Amino acid sequence: MRLTRIMALMLALACSGAWAQGYPNKPVRLIVPFPPGGATDIVARLVGQKLSELWGQSMVIENRGGAGGNVGAIEAAKAAPDGYTLFFPSGSVVTANEHIYKNSPVNPERDFVAVTNCATGPQVLVVPASSPYKNIAELIAAARAAPGKLTFGSAGTGSQVHLAAENFVNTAGVDATHVPYKGEGPALNDLVGGQTSFMVTNLAAAIGFVNQGRLRALGVTSKEPSKQVPDVPTIASTLPGFENAGWFGIVAPHGTPNEVVEKVYRDTAKVLDTTDMRARLYVLGMAPVGDKPEAFDKYMKTERVRWAKVVRERKIEVK
Repeated sequence: MRLTRIMALMLALACSGAWAQGYPNKPVRLIVPFPPGGATDIVARLVGQKLSELWGQSMVIENRGGAGGNVGAIEAAKAAPDGYTLFFPSGSVVTANEHIYKNSPVNPERDFVAVTNCATGPQVLVVPASSPYKNIAELIAAARAAPGKLTFGSAGTGSQVHLAAENFVNTAGVDATHVPYKGEGPALNDLVGGQTSFMVTNLAAAIGFVNQGRLRALGVTSKEPSKQVPDVPTIASTLPGFENAGWFGIVAPHGTPNEVVEKVYRDTAKVLDTTDMRARLYVLGMAPVGDKPEAFDKYMKTERVRWAKVVRERKIEVK
C-alpha cells in the first residue's frame, strides 16, 4: 500500500512538471482591478505585452474596476487555479482592503499566492492647473483655514492612492473630504476639470497630465526628488519624514501549481530585467522589482501590518 502511494505521488509530480513545461498553451487572462488609464492598468499592459511576446500566447487584460479593487479581487479569487487566470493588483488591494471592507468575501492570504512584485514608484500630489495653490505649504494652510472644504479624489476607498492621500492628510494634521471614484483615470479626469481640489496619485498615471500642463505637481512622496519631474520638491521638504510609494504585482488563485507560479515569476523577472522595460518604466517614474514569490509574500505581510495601523487611525471603513 505504501509503495503504491509513493508511486502515485511520483507520477503526479512528474505529470505536474510536464504540464508546467507546456504552460501556457493558450491565452492567459490577467485581471486588473481598476479601469484603463490608471497606473495599475498601465504597468499591467506593459508586463502583459512582454509576457505575450515571450510565451507566444496572448495575455488578455481584463479590467474589473469597483470597490477599491475588490470587484476584480473577488473574480480572480474564484477563478480556476490553473495558471490561466492571474491577478494584477496595486498594493492596497491585497494589503489594506481586508481591513477596510469588513464584509469582503476575499481574504488575500487565504485566496491568493504570491508570484512577484513587478514595479514600484512614488506618488505625486497634484492640483488642477487653475488651482490657486502653488506649493504644499499653501495647500495645507488652505485646508487648515477651512476644515473639510478641500476635496481629494482617489481610485476608490482603500486604493493605494486613497491611502497615500490619507497618509498626507494625517501627517499634515488637516481635514479634507475624500471623493472615491471607480479608478485612478476617472479621478484624474475630474481633477483636471477642477471638480476636486487635489489628489495624491501614482506618478505613472499623472506624469502625462503634468507634462501637458493640465495638472500642477506640488510634491512627490519619495525621499528624494524624482528624476522624471526634477523641479518638483518632495513632500518631506515641507512635512519632514513623510514618505509613500506605490507598487504593482502578480498573484495567482490559491492552489495554482507551484511549477506554474515559478515559471510566471521567472519569466516576469526576465522581461522586467530588459533595457526596453526598464526604459519604459523609467519614463513613468517607476523601477522594476521582480522578486521571488517568497520575498513578495513576506513583503505583503509587512504591508498588511503597516496599513492596518493607518486604516485604524484614520477610521477608514466600508461595511
